[in-house]
Amino acid sequence: MENTKAILEALIFASEFPLSIDKIGNALQETEKTELVRMLNDLVKEYEERRGGICLQAVAGGFQFRTRQEFSPWIKKLRTTKYSILTPAAIETVAIIAYKQPVMKSEIDKIRGVDTGGTLKSLLEKKMIRIVGRKDIPGKPLIYGTTKKFLETFNLKDLSELPTLREWKDLQQDKQM
Repeated sequence: MENTKAILEALIFASEFPLSIDKIGNALQETEKTELVRMLNDLVKEYEERRGGICLQAVAGGFQFRTRQEFSPWIKKLRTTKYSILTPAAIETVAIIAYKQPVMKSEIDKIRGVDTGGTLKSLLEKKMIRIVGRKDIPGKPLIYGTTKKFLETFNLKDLSELPTLREWKDLQQDKQM
């Protein structure tokens, strides 16, 4: 199909969430996945070279059009509704979950030194975390993990892109200088 690349671009544009190669492959069954990957890489490169207001990024296991980071001050001025900003407590809690998952509430409480019930509820409502099951111990406590929305929010392809403890310490030292 001669307009496959344009169709691919339209599919990603129309999708509310990052579109995985598998989902794209389901829509474009006549196109080999290796060819889809090549076209996706071409599109990413084209948008990067264009240096326009949007870019195509691999995020949360798929591809999504996003506004370029350097234009965020103008986008914030345009928005009439406030972002659902995460509190420092929520950021600490979701970071613990991201690094320790699957993790029980009692483990999170111990690390933070406070009861995190309200914060967990808020993160669940924002779909940043999810209940992944129950621990096979007395009481069968819930265990938590992060979601694709977490990856999207923090612009991560997957959890392997989280900074290591060493990188985190280096970042903190750089900030203090």
